[in-house]
Amino acid sequence: MVAATLQNDTFLRALQRQPVSYTPVWLMRQAGRYLAEYNQTRSRAGSFLGLAKNPDFATEVTIQPLERFPLDAAILFSDILMIPDAMGLGLEFVAGEGPRFAHPLRTEADVNKLAVPEMDELRYVFDAVSQIRQTLNGRVPLIGFAGSPWTVSCYMVEGQGSSDYRNIKTMLYAQPALLHRILEVTAQATLQYLNEQIRAGAQAVMLFDSWGGVLADGLYQQFSLAYIKQVCDGLLREYNGQKIPVIVFTKGGGLWLEDIVTSGCDAVGLDWTVNLAKARARINDSVALQGNLDPMSLFGTEESVRQEVRRVIDDFGPVGNGGHVFNLGHGISQFTNPEIVSVLVDEVHAYSQKMHK
Repeated sequence: MVAATLQNDTFLRALQRQPVSYTPVWLMRQAGRYLAEYNQTRSRAGSFLGLAKNPDFATEVTIQPLERFPLDAAILFSDILMIPDAMGLGLEFVAGEGPRFAHPLRTEADVNKLAVPEMDELRYVFDAVSQIRQTLNGRVPLIGFAGSPWTVSCYMVEGQGSSDYRNIKTMLYAQPALLHRILEVTAQATLQYLNEQIRAGAQAVMLFDSWGGVLADGLYQQFSLAYIKQVCDGLLREYNGQKIPVIVFTKGGGLWLEDIVTSGCDAVGLDWTVNLAKARARINDSVALQGNLDPMSLFGTEESVRQEVRRVIDDFGPVGNGGHVFNLGHGISQFTNPEIVSVLVDEVHAYSQKMHK
């Protein structure tokens, strides 16, 4: 594939703490149920997995938000559970209940059978990455992603989402060696998976550690961050002469910001509980920061959304040698009005342009 020249590299420049003329913005879950066109495509696909496993549909929904909003990056439409699905755990999405695994990892025998899947099992993801890159034609960069080994393992052991993480925490405290085995295999699979996305055309990658914040201090470093580091250490950081920045996002991880920086990432995603100015001071601008508007703020008025956007940008302060990528502190709610997203993107661009002069 001959790559088109990138017309808007503001996102990649911000991640590498290079000069930019405004603060770039993209949104976690920007391709999703809040958009009527996404729901129409999903209906045509027949199911969530039918959507995610078909490169044509995945390309279509990845591009949809860019047709509506002048966002500065596209993110591959997929799911963090594709790796365990390829491992044979039997993934299905139950209406109103979310993802479920038919064969969760509960016993030593289950764990002993676990192996890194053949990457060909995930070819549909890499085909989607290539197709999206071609369709973007250099418009904005494409982000590839995976779940962190800890977060993906939570689903693999619990068998579904959880409110108390009882099964995986029982394993953590009672059989830690068993859990480390799951995490080790998952980390190896995640590394191969992200490198294949990079080879297929991803220009930056992100690790979503959605459930890292449920761990106790000390255990986070041992059971989540150690495996994030393992992945970061093995990633292709340059491909076809282009640097590939890496973003790490631990929801609820503000407490461990200094530790997360040691993972080797280029940027840390932060949720809305963290003050960006204090975060910059804590890490002395050693990496870029991404975030961190509360997704629920999008249910306010147009003026309140503009105020919140300005507050986040003001919190980060002068760019100097720092890099800021504007985002939400977690995924956008399916109930969000797309009109207010237009307001958000407009305010980020307009207000930050004044800050960057």
